[in-house]
Amino acid sequence: MTTHPVPHTPVAQHKRYAEQVYAGVLGKVIGVYLGRPVEGWPYEDITDRFGEVSRYVNDDLGVPLIVADDDISGTLAFARVVLDNPGRLIEPADVGDTWLNYIIEDRTILWWGGMGRSTEHTAYLNLRRGIPAPRSGSIDVNGRTLAEQIGAQIFSDAFGLMCPGDPDRAVGLTRAAAAVSHDGDALESAGLLAAMRALAFDEPDLDRLLDAGTAYVRSPAVRTLLDDVRAHCSADRDWRDIRGWVDRHYGYARYPGPCHALSNLAMSLGALLGAADSFPASVMIASSVGFDTDSNAGTVGCLNGVRLGLDALGEGPDLRTPVADRLLVVTADGGECVSDATREADRIVASAAALAGSEPPPPLPRFTFAHRGSVQGFTGCPYHPGAEVHGTGNGLRVRLGGSASAEAVTRHVSTPTFLDPAETSGNFSTLASPTLYPGQTLTARLSATHEGTSVRPYVLYADAGGAATVLGEAHLLGPAPRMLRWQVPPLGGPVPFRVGFAFTTDAAVADIETGATLHELDWRGAPEHFEQSGVLLSSIWDTRPPALAPWVSSAKNFEADFAVTYSVSHPDALGVVTTGTREWTDYAVASRLTLSLHETAGLVARSRGHRRFYAGVFTGGDRLRLLHQHDGERHILAETPFPYERDRPYAVELRCRGRDLALSVDGRTRLTGTAADTLGGGSGFIVERGAVAADGVRISRLAVPRAARQGAHPST
Repeated sequence: MTTHPVPHTPVAQHKRYAEQVYAGVLGKVIGVYLGRPVEGWPYEDITDRFGEVSRYVNDDLGVPLIVADDDISGTLAFARVVLDNPGRLIEPADVGDTWLNYIIEDRTILWWGGMGRSTEHTAYLNLRRGIPAPRSGSIDVNGRTLAEQIGAQIFSDAFGLMCPGDPDRAVGLTRAAAAVSHDGDALESAGLLAAMRALAFDEPDLDRLLDAGTAYVRSPAVRTLLDDVRAHCSADRDWRDIRGWVDRHYGYARYPGPCHALSNLAMSLGALLGAADSFPASVMIASSVGFDTDSNAGTVGCLNGVRLGLDALGEGPDLRTPVADRLLVVTADGGECVSDATREADRIVASAAALAGSEPPPPLPRFTFAHRGSVQGFTGCPYHPGAEVHGTGNGLRVRLGGSASAEAVTRHVSTPTFLDPAETSGNFSTLASPTLYPGQTLTARLSATHEGTSVRPYVLYADAGGAATVLGEAHLLGPAPRMLRWQVPPLGGPVPFRVGFAFTTDAAVADIETGATLHELDWRGAPEHFEQSGVLLSSIWDTRPPALAPWVSSAKNFEADFAVTYSVSHPDALGVVTTGTREWTDYAVASRLTLSLHETAGLVARSRGHRRFYAGVFTGGDRLRLLHQHDGERHILAETPFPYERDRPYAVELRCRGRDLALSVDGRTRLTGTAADTLGGGSGFIVERGAVAADGVRISRLAVPRAARQGAHPST
């Protein structure tokens, strides 16, 4: 097989690889969202209600399409281990630390079904009590039943995508990652699929992929399953017959536990073989047959996205347009939640470069629409008259013409920057911070086919009526691309949940075919000024008012307070609450803190998850510290005696500028220190074994030091 070193390849070859990664990510997302609404349904109920699941059925069931799902969040969050640990050979313990950094107990990513019942929950609790990976997921510790459930093969797709043409590395990475929670035949199943994914970049033939992948299977049980499935499942057999055969020979009744790896491996392979080279048929079968529908459809969709290519995703029913590339990655790193297939594919490509020992690609704008059909969440705006959009591979094409009106016509396109109030769901906890805040400056490059076209940027804020629109000033467009800059204005304490553009064409062209192109859109750095203040409670019964929505908390209690803005309480170590994104590098965070019972409390900055951050804290009643939390290690960067009083407010500010850190109390700098890196991240509060009351928060961008202006790749 031909390998694809990244990024030191000819441009065309690198572009081909990047597109295949995008097709794999998007194929997984399509499969997950196709199968998710019927997850857990008996096969007979799926058949009676829908016949087959060849379209998105969420509307039939009254649920949103784009929701939090463990198969997406786990896959993409755990894969961050590569970029989070540059230059290291990834071991299971590294992935275990990644779990602890990004998972918020009982709230994100996993099925929190209980110790001894949920495989991943059990593994997480093992990690928390000091049992490192791979013992955390081993048969010796957890028993064979728990260790051989499905999770190993559904959380590992990204590792195969990082290793084009290199099945040895793909299998090694996948087994290291999966061993955090699984063992035995679950690891063998995951390794098989990882090898097939890595080889699919060069080999589209399914039989040859299965032949090559079998060489990585050490388990007699998995080898027997492979032989059986290949002998009994093929495209010339009705998919319902395939389903019946798999259920009789490898169904759930054959294995212990709720969701066994071998049952779902057999069904995934049956769907692949039964669909031959049809992407829509493969995800339809996996979504229609019962078993773990969203997991299996995601597994099948990812492999076939890479194997069959991007064009295959557009065959048959339109499964791309409703998804619009959108996805959610729900972790403690809240600013990375609202995402899309292009952005996540870029992260995987950067990971491949890191594994190859290369420098990461240069920073890209947040929206580049780099792949054919990629829209990165942009659609006709659901809150205003919308326009049709299409990703050309070089920009987002917006169709504005075709109206018979004699008046000027305005059409809107927008994309989510936060959780849309109209898209709430009770499934899986969805914690997020916005990607865009008031005080940040948009930069966009746009053009139009007709000189009479103007554009206004806008954002949407949630209000009692549904949404309030804040518009920027109008800019005239023409065929030559034009740069537009706009600082997002505040609207009280809320944050925007969509960003968009309103295009207006004059009456002379409103009834002819005309359009505009959004070539790129970006925003970088912390807000110039973002603030929440005052008492947020409108009722003593509502301790979670809307203004708290941008905050992601791993503290046991994070609520609005009766006398100040926030109250944070946690009975153990690492009660952290953050807002912001990885693009926030040089900024100050300030609040007025009142300490009650506590061991340690203060302000957090540059948080990438809740076990990787910098902080300025009060501790022990008599000290101030600047510290760096890195997984399980806490490094004290500076310390000074500072006797302080309980129940007395202190004005506290933590500043990060390049590698320079400074902690001020009551207007005086008390500590300075040197950071280990200049990577960006969110800000907020920390409390350990006690409580802290915080009266307001103010985040202010600082000028970037000249020596640090090159910055880090935003996905690292």
